Amino acid sequence: MSEKRSGLGRGLSALIPEAEGASTTYREVHPDEVAPNPRQPRRTFDETLLEELAASIKEVGLLQPIVVHEENGGYVLLAGERRLRAARLAGLGSVPAVIRPASTEERRLSEALVENVQREQLRPMEEAAAYQELVDDFGLTHEQVAERVGKSRSSVSNSMRLLGLPASVQGLVDRGELAAGHARALAGLEDKAYAEHIAAKAAEEGWSVRQVEEAARARRNDEPLAPPAPVLRELRPPAIGELEERLQERLGTKVKITHRGEKGRVVITYGNLDDLERIARFVYDR
Repeated sequence: MSEKRSGLGRGLSALIPEAEGASTTYREVHPDEVAPNPRQPRRTFDETLLEELAASIKEVGLLQPIVVHEENGGYVLLAGERRLRAARLAGLGSVPAVIRPASTEERRLSEALVENVQREQLRPMEEAAAYQELVDDFGLTHEQVAERVGKSRSSVSNSMRLLGLPASVQGLVDRGELAAGHARALAGLEDKAYAEHIAAKAAEEGWSVRQVEEAARARRNDEPLAPPAPVLRELRPPAIGELEERLQERLGTKVKITHRGEKGRVVITYGNLDDLERIARFVYDR
């Protein structure tokens, strides 16, 4: 399989920098080409959690790469066994992998990941996945992760709670259609279908975090859900809608422009990494 270097996706190879004096590459590898890590201390994995992660991977992709080294014409896993197992369950034909020298120590990998989590401005789901990687692959506690990345323990724990949400809700957060604060208000709800319903309504109707919290509280207390207060929306200039349509036609994908006052944001949806690189090449070539 040919080597592939990509500057796209902070959650991918950008999070694992090159080792000093050694070559680090990024490739897409088939899950069956990767042998397990013989030093992996965990021998059992919760099947329900693996299935939930597999569903998340189908929805938002693999937010953190596995880390491997080459051996006997194949690969041996250094970090990411839970993600690799879930990718197999999801039926992925390839997974993003950082190829490290065989001599790389796992402590150096954890230190490199901590350094880059501190430096990179990650999307909420990428940040949560990075923290989970430090817990799963390197045996750190939430407190230790918090100390290393310079955040409070509650901040780290609350971020990781996003990974327990249904895959569709994670997708809304990852695409910027729902804020992390809204999603955290739904974390812990036992009724996953209800969480998905409220998340979709909140994203579509522009609910506040307080409104989502009230909806979650009502469900926990088995109370009827009060209709949300009407959200006053600023009329969007027609030119914005026209520009949105033109961008969608040019880029061949969904584009959403949110405009408030003189500011706003543009959200471009892509289907996979190849689609993202296609869009990026289009922009760069201009």
